[in-house]
Amino acid sequence: MARSKSSAGWLKEHFDDHYVLKAKQEGWRSRAVYKLQEIDEKDKLFKPGMCVVDLGAAPGGWSQWTTQKLGSGGEVFALDILPVEPFAGVTFIQGDFREDEVYQSLLDALAGRSVDVVMSDMAPNMSGNKGVDIPRAMYLVELCVELADQVLRPGGDLLMKVFQGEGYNELMNDLRSKYQKVITRKPQASRARSKEIYLLARSKK
Repeated sequence: MARSKSSAGWLKEHFDDHYVLKAKQEGWRSRAVYKLQEIDEKDKLFKPGMCVVDLGAAPGGWSQWTTQKLGSGGEVFALDILPVEPFAGVTFIQGDFREDEVYQSLLDALAGRSVDVVMSDMAPNMSGNKGVDIPRAMYLVELCVELADQVLRPGGDLLMKVFQGEGYNELMNDLRSKYQKVITRKPQASRARSKEIYLLARSKK
């Protein structure tokens, strides 16, 4: 079947993308690493020896960046519905974060560790229908917040991809009640036409 003009256009945009080319040249697994890099350099998220949870980790760019910042004493627990080629310093769990048994597998892997940063680049498969996409995305965000409530140490940070829409104001109010400060970030590597932003909730109360 012939590709539609729009999908062919997306592929051309993707492969011509400055960040895609840069990631290949520099040995990163995805262009998304530059979003995390910019946020980390601005907000100083990671320190050596930390324990970090990476949700929506495939193909592993965020975990890759994080393990380099944490050093040999740090640990990353990564989860995605897609497989991720393993590498040192990362414990990987494959499964759908929305399923109770997968969520529990992550908790079991953490084995009571106190987590310093929970981060999520998760997003649902977008249909183009806001009425469907925003609630799906917000459900993933709510699950991230729930996990952070459970595993994040006092003073820990939560970083999440979100899409502004229904439920966003309620989310902000919830985060402000649980964290000292909530910051919005739109990294340069985030495509201009994308509605995604990143919320950084700092210093869990």
